[in-house]
Amino acid sequence: MQSYFWIKSAHVVLVMAFVASAFYLPRILINIVEDGVPGAVRERLLVMGRRLYRFGHVMFGLALVAGAVLVMGYGLMGGWLHAKLLLVAVMYALYIFDGRKLKAIAAGGALPSSKALRVRNELPVLLLLVIVWLVLAKPF
Repeated sequence: MQSYFWIKSAHVVLVMAFVASAFYLPRILINIVEDGVPGAVRERLLVMGRRLYRFGHVMFGLALVAGAVLVMGYGLMGGWLHAKLLLVAVMYALYIFDGRKLKAIAAGGALPSSKALRVRNELPVLLLLVIVWLVLAKPF
């Protein structure tokens, strides 16, 4: 039982690291759009965004492995888990979308509006709220 708590603790910390990346990557995109002009600030933001994007992928992968060990090794199941995994997949898809937007901007692609990015920036917060509720309440 001791190993269960170590794996679960690692899973929670890794998820926190990924979610921090998912929260901050859209903010970097907003800063790039609001800076507006090519230059040193924009280049630094692009470098930060690329590093954060790679970091988030690694954290997501490790969290996924720890979560899979918990599910397979300790028999965690239920409808709540399926709903949680669906929402996690949506959050990950948004993260990939942000990474592709970052790559497009770095290649000279069109910049979305600051307002659209600000609205987009709030989606991970709402997803996380529902995910945490599902994990704690296990409603079904």
